[in-house]
Order: sequence, then C-alpha cells, then structure tokens
Amino acid sequence: MLNTLRDITQAVASAGNLDSALELLVTQTKTAMNTQVCSIYILEQQQLVLSATDGLEKGAVGTVKMPLSEGLVGLVAEREEAVNLADARLHPRFKLFPEVAEEEYRAFLAVPIIYQKQVLGVIVVQQANTRQFSEGEEAFLMTLAAQLAMAVKGHKQKAEVRSHGHQILFQGTSASSGIAIAQALVIGGEISLEQPEVACDDVAPEVYRLSLAMGRCKEALAALSQRFDREQDEEVVSIFTALQLLLDDASLGGEYAREVQLGWSAESAVSRVSLRYIQQFLAMEDPYLKERASDIRDLGQKVLRQLIEPGRLAQEPDKPVILVTREADATLLAEFPRQKLAGIVTEMGGVNSHAAILARALEVPAITGVEQILSTEIDQKLLVLNASRGHLMVSPSAAVIDEYRSLISAHQALQRQYAQELSLPAATLDGERIRLYLNAGLLSGLATEIAEGADGIGLYRTEIPFMLQQRFPSESEQIKVYRQVLAAASGRPVVMRTLDVGGDKPLPYFPINEDNPFLGWRGIRLSLDHPELFLVQLRAMLQAGGCGEQLRILLPMVSSLDEIDQALGYLDQAYMELKVDVNQDITRPKIGIMLEVPALLYQLNEVAQRVDFVSVGSNDLTQYLLAVDRNNPRVSSLFDSYHPGILRALKRAWFDCEKFKLDVSVCGELAGEPMGALLLVAMGYEQLSMNQGSLARINYLLRRVSKSELKCLLEQALKLANGGQVRQLVTEYLNARNLGSILN
Repeated sequence: MLNTLRDITQAVASAGNLDSALELLVTQTKTAMNTQVCSIYILEQQQLVLSATDGLEKGAVGTVKMPLSEGLVGLVAEREEAVNLADARLHPRFKLFPEVAEEEYRAFLAVPIIYQKQVLGVIVVQQANTRQFSEGEEAFLMTLAAQLAMAVKGHKQKAEVRSHGHQILFQGTSASSGIAIAQALVIGGEISLEQPEVACDDVAPEVYRLSLAMGRCKEALAALSQRFDREQDEEVVSIFTALQLLLDDASLGGEYAREVQLGWSAESAVSRVSLRYIQQFLAMEDPYLKERASDIRDLGQKVLRQLIEPGRLAQEPDKPVILVTREADATLLAEFPRQKLAGIVTEMGGVNSHAAILARALEVPAITGVEQILSTEIDQKLLVLNASRGHLMVSPSAAVIDEYRSLISAHQALQRQYAQELSLPAATLDGERIRLYLNAGLLSGLATEIAEGADGIGLYRTEIPFMLQQRFPSESEQIKVYRQVLAAASGRPVVMRTLDVGGDKPLPYFPINEDNPFLGWRGIRLSLDHPELFLVQLRAMLQAGGCGEQLRILLPMVSSLDEIDQALGYLDQAYMELKVDVNQDITRPKIGIMLEVPALLYQLNEVAQRVDFVSVGSNDLTQYLLAVDRNNPRVSSLFDSYHPGILRALKRAWFDCEKFKLDVSVCGELAGEPMGALLLVAMGYEQLSMNQGSLARINYLLRRVSKSELKCLLEQALKLANGGQVRQLVTEYLNARNLGSILN
C-alpha cells in the first residue's frame, strides 16, 4: 500500500505538465484500486472541470463543468469531505452529464484534494455494480489525495504561469519588507551538485573551462571581499575568506583539476570531488569539522554555476531584477550591485538566513519559503513582489502594475513626510514621551541609523557576527565589534544580547539538529552548556563597555530562575577575572532577560530580585503562547500577535514589571508595527525597539495620538474574540483620525 502511494505520488510530481500529471494519476489510481473508472475534476474560477478520466468518455474532458452547488462532485468540494455511495443515483444531489457516458456506473467514491485549506479539485472512482467502497479503499483514496495536494498545486501554478497574461499569486514569508517591480532572474534553480558522470577523451578543453570558471569565482570572491572591506562590513568579509582559500591548488581547486586529468568533464570533476569530500566530512564526529561539508557544497555549486550558466549574472546595471533562487546565500546576494537587486525570492531559507539578514540591512524587499517557485517557468517574466505581505505576482496585468507603481510612489512620499519629523522626540499629544530604540545586527550604516532619530540600541544581536563567521570569533575580535557598536551609538544606551542561536538561527560551523529546534537547545541554554564560549563573550562585552554606563547585557530564551542565577555567576566570574587578573577598570553593566518563555510571566517578582530590566520578545512569546512555529508556512497564518490572549499577556507583563520596579521594553516585530506600537503604548510601555525602517513612521504616528484615547481603544480590543477583529478596530480608529495611510 505504501509503495503504491509513493509510486503514484512520485509519478505525478515528476510529470512534465499538468495534463500528463492528471492522466498518470487517473490511470495508476484506477489500476491500484482495481476499479472501472477514475476521474479528476480541477477547481477553476469556482467551477469544477473534468480534467482527466480513465473509464469515461475522453471527449468530455475540459467540456464538462459544474459549480460547487451542483452534482455529487460539487458536494464533495463544497463540504470538503469524502462521499461514499453504494448507488449514486439515489442521492438527491446526483446529476447526470450525458456527455461523459457514466449511466451504467452506480458505486461512487470521491474525496477532495486540499492544499493549505484550499480545495484544488476532487478525485472520483466508480464501479458499475451497486456496492459501498470499503473503509480501506476510502482511506487509500483520502491518503493519496492528501499526498498529491502539493504536486497538483505545483502543476497548476506552472500551467497558469505558462499562459501569458494570466496573473498568478505565490505566497511566502516576509523576510524584508517593501515592494518591487522587475523581471525575474532565476539563478541556480536547476543546478544540482549531483551532476551526471561524463567522461572525456580530450582533457585539455575541460581543464581550460575549469580554469576559467575557477578564475571567475576567485575574482568574484575577491571583489566582494574588497567591497565589503571598504564598507567596513567586517562580519560579511569573513564569509568569503574561507571560500577563497578552498579554491587554492593545495585545496579543492587542485582536486578539481586532478579529477579532470583522470578523464572526467569539468562538471563531473567538480561534482565527484565535492560529493566525495562532503561524505567524508559528514562522517566525522567533531561538529566543527562535520559542518565544513557546507563550505564544500557552497563552493562546488558556485563553480558549477560558472561552468553551466556563466552569463546569468551579466545583467545591465540599469536593469534591476528580482532574484529567484532555491536558497540565496550571502555570497550570491552580494554579487549583485545594490542598484541591480530589486528584490529576492527564495524557495527555502528562514527570515534569519544570511540572505534575509543582508536583505534587511540593504533594505531590499525579500520573501522566503515560496513553495514550488522553481518548478514554474518564471525566468525573465515580469514580477510584482509585495514583500510586506509575503506576496509574489507573476505576469501581473497592466492595471495591477499601475496600482503598485502608484503605491510605491505614495509610499516614498509618505516616507519623506515621516522623515521630516524624525529628529523630533516621540511624544503623544498628551505629553507621554516614548523612547524609540533600534534593533541592529550589522555594523554597516549603524552610525547613520542611530543619528537619525533613535534613542539608542534596544537590541544588538551579537549572533550576527557569529553567523557570518566560519568559526567562533575570538575574544579580541568580539571586543573590536562591540566597541564599534558602542561608538556608533555616541553615548546612548546599547543593549547587547548574548549569543542567541538555535531554532531558526543555526551557526554554519556549529550545527544543531533537533526534531523541534524552537523548543530545544537555543539561547541561554546553549551558552550555559558551553561556559567556555559564554565567558569569552561576557569578557569581550565587559571590556568593550569599559568604565562607562552605556552597555547593558541581555540574556535570551530564559525559562527558569536557575538559568538567571547561573548566568549571573558567570558574569561575576568574568567581571572578577578582568578586575583582578587583568587589572582593568570596568563597570558592571545592568543585566536583563528576554521575556519570551510564557512561564516567566508568572515569576516576574523573583526575576526583579535578580536583574535590572526585561525586554519582551513578542515574536517568540507569541509563538510559544499560540503553539505556532512562525517559520512554518503550513501554520504561519495562525501566528497572530494581535490575538487578544497575546495582548492580555503583554499587558500583564507590563503591569507586573511596573509593580516590581523592573525597567521594561518591547523589542519584537510588534513594536515596529503601527497597530502594535499603539496598543503597547496604551498598555503603558514607554520603550519600543524596532528595525530602522520603522522608526520614522512610528515617531510620526505617536506624535498624532493621545495615550488617554489609546487606553480606551485597548480596553475594547481586549474584549474581542480574535486578532482580525482587533486589527479592524485599530484600523477604524486610525481612519477616523485620517491616519489610515500609515498602515499601507
């Protein structure tokens, strides 16, 4: 049974187009179930269309159509559940279509094909004799329909994209907000490290091709390294250095050449060497050495790209493109001059991948997790990317393009309007001063961002330098980075979070493979298990902070008082070592915790006895309270920070922090959203930390509202049933004050 399901699913998924996929489906399903008829109806524009059949009249395919309100097939789609009848003719919804020649068939079983709550179609099996299909047969067909849903969705999208002028919408996860209109540039979509093994008699041309490809790789990596070195993005420079070394004759570069000399084509040589070394490194027990396999894979794919599609990056500088790829690494993203890169779309990768981090730093719109995007033929097609909502439109109509161009112009005008007041303090109409801080990770442009309206850095993500290295950064390297961050803040407060990796933020050289990483070994848990790394980071922070009071240290993913006590013990150890052993004059900074784990909501009294401040991480707090993985596209729609239960938890957090005299701020995405900022201020929060792109807008908004009014708005919101109602309420409030445009 399992083998049959697998064979049918694989055959359908690998078919060349939708029509052949559906033909394979009905033929193989009919054989597997030993029935007389198998048909499939696809839902198109609210009509079910007979799209393939084995057993009914072939001429009816494409011509028989019915709305959801008609027929038994319509009933299955309408109810979104199976219908199993011994004699279909006796059911009141039975409708005969003479053109399909199904008069002799009585037994009827149909199940819906559903993908992410959306009905795609209905698969039907029929027999002439009157009988009920067994539970096993029904279960088989339902299982098959569930397994086929993604493949059918992919084929439908591919077919729609092929029909020129037909707009199609893809959904992804926003990694960097903004809107872009440009042609698609698909890079590496069909390039696999597993290339066919092709032998060659004349090795000289292959050696030459390989040499040219490797030369282009070296030039690109060197240029990137120099470019980011000039821009003082030292963290990013480190990404490219290891790859350059691997191209040397004494390393993989020499291995590629020797493999060609053995009689293999250049592509085969790169593939064979890469796969061989990847297998060897993956077999090693040492985690650091094991992870070197990713470097080998990365380099192999870059060389293969230069061999297979060397001209793919040769676009005109005045012609921006939207990069579409399986998983963009930092190197691929950095290869584009900034004026050429209009947007990024990836099939894989999280919102904290290297590409997403750099996209946000460069303010390039980006979405990730767009399923089936590379199985569709979109190269060179015009795209509209609405990264703020996670939408990608392929071949949009002229009206849609005009609308989005108007939106871009309006957005730019609004941004200029917001920026005019950025230097003014954020204070409500009734005089409530709100401190707006910056969430930061990369050094590039940080000094400029701080100068433009931020009261300081509310969250410096120290894991970013760790993620952009090929090894753990040394104490001296960390001191240098942290001093640059503190200097960029020009005396304003800086909250540095200790290493927060795991979950959706793995280190390339320290892999963490877990079944449920968001509930696993991450944040302070990892630091406490590796005190040798934790102490180095604490010492580096203390030395960077020196004798000033600018630095604050934040502990992430704290779930117990014991973790706080252990972390404070290590901080005391690092402090005393520097005071006594090194004889450095340093100030012990204020210490805080991230409030992300719901359990600590009920222990803030005890927390206040240990630390100086709390920073609420609304993203993780929301996903843990709602039991939703925010990076999982199948459940991401359930992630809602405006859920009244979440709002009540945030209000409770502020109330208890105020009661126990704990300084409190919010540093999650909610703080940088207009609706979120209003509700948080209404709760009593006076410190909000956000990405640089949100500062001007939130400042502008807060200067036009009254806290007393916001309190009334919050009381109404807390009584509502769901997040949708909350958003509608706040939207009406803003529209009534002519502030609705700030939501677009």
